[in-house]
Amino acid sequence: MAGILERFRMDGRVAVVTGSGRGIGAATALALADAGADVVVSARTASQIEATAEGVRERGGRALVVPCDVLDAEQRSALLARTEAEFGRLDVLVNNAGGWGPTPALDTSEDDLDACFRFNVTTAFALSRSAALTLARDGGGAIVNISSTAGVFAQPGFFAYGTAKAALAFLTKNLAQDFAPKVRVNAIAVGSVLTDALAGFMTPALEAMMLDRTPMARLGEPEDIAASALYLASPAASYVTGEVLGVHGGLTSSQVTLPRAAL
Repeated sequence: MAGILERFRMDGRVAVVTGSGRGIGAATALALADAGADVVVSARTASQIEATAEGVRERGGRALVVPCDVLDAEQRSALLARTEAEFGRLDVLVNNAGGWGPTPALDTSEDDLDACFRFNVTTAFALSRSAALTLARDGGGAIVNISSTAGVFAQPGFFAYGTAKAALAFLTKNLAQDFAPKVRVNAIAVGSVLTDALAGFMTPALEAMMLDRTPMARLGEPEDIAASALYLASPAASYVTGEVLGVHGGLTSSQVTLPRAAL
C-alpha cells in the first residue's frame, strides 16, 4: 500500500489558478507544482505571472502563462481554451481572483455592490460552469474557491465584500451538490494574510489589534492557504466536497473594528 503522502501528489494533473501573479494565488500555484502538477498561471499583470511561472518550472512542472481579466468573458473562455490546447486536460480550478476594499454601507452604491458581487462570485461561477465538463472528463476534478472570514463574521465596513464572500461560500456548497460525484467543490475561508494588498493599509495599531484577536497570535502567510488549497485539490481530499475550510488562526469574530454607520 502506498504511503499517505502519495495521496497529496498531483503528478500528471493540470491546474488553473486565477490571480496567481502574487500572494495567495502565486503560493498556491507553487504548492501545486511542488506536488507534481502542471500549472496555468493567470492574472491581469503579465510580468507577475511570468515570475510565478518561472517558479513552477524551477519545481519541475510545466507552466503556461495566460494573462486574463476574469471579469472579461472572452478572456475567461480563452484561458480554458488555451489550457485544453496546451495540456489536453484540466483537473483543478482554483478561483482565487477577487477582493474589495472596506466601505461603509451608506457609502456603497448599488453599482458598487453589483461590481463587488460580480468580481468575487459571478466570475467564480462562470469559470466553474465553463470548466465543469472538462474537469469531470479525466477521472474527476476539483474546484477550490478562495473565500474569506469577512463572509463568516459580520462586521461594520465590510458590507459589499462580506456579502459577496458569504455568497461565494454558499455557491461552493450548491455547486458541490450539482457537480458530485465527478467534480468536488470546496472553499477556504481565509483570515488576514500577509500579502502586498494587506501591507498597503497596515499600521502598527491595526496589526496589534489583529494579533490580539487571533488565537494563534500571528497573521497568516500565503503558504498557509496554499497548503490547504493543495489538500482540497489533491486525492487526499477525495471524500471532501461542499466544505468551507477555515484557515484563519482560530478566529471566532472579526479581526478589526471599523466605525458603524453614522445614523
